[in-house]
Amino acid sequence: MNIRRTLASLFLLGIAGTAAALDYRSVDVPAAVLYDAPSQKGKKLYLIKAQTPVEVVVRLDGWLKVRDAEGTLAWIESRQVSERRMLVVTAPKAEIRQSDKPESAVVTELDKWVAVEFIETASPGWAKVRHRDGATGYIRSAQVWGL
Repeated sequence: MNIRRTLASLFLLGIAGTAAALDYRSVDVPAAVLYDAPSQKGKKLYLIKAQTPVEVVVRLDGWLKVRDAEGTLAWIESRQVSERRMLVVTAPKAEIRQSDKPESAVVTELDKWVAVEFIETASPGWAKVRHRDGATGYIRSAQVWGL
């Protein structure tokens, strides 16, 4: 009986860990400082620009430990982050298409590191997105980070 409880607890912890790993947000200020510790007295690591997606890993008293698209972990003040879901292109080039089919017409082409707003998931391997210029369509999930 104790083994079953232990296994069930470990399973639930695994689910909780997975759910937390899927908490994506975006920077909501023109530029935010990322720190090595949850304090403005911490070492300033780098700046991150508006609309950049981040994955929330830890929450602590007004601070979030986040992971960026390159896998870097750092701390950011939680007030500088919004719940708006953004994705960033990680492929050298990515295409927004009219539908979630590879043969669909291309709406626009995007360069690496361009941010797009996540609207919803589509068929497997695709996400519906909106570019800041208003272009809306579907992008391959493998070409972006933040899902």
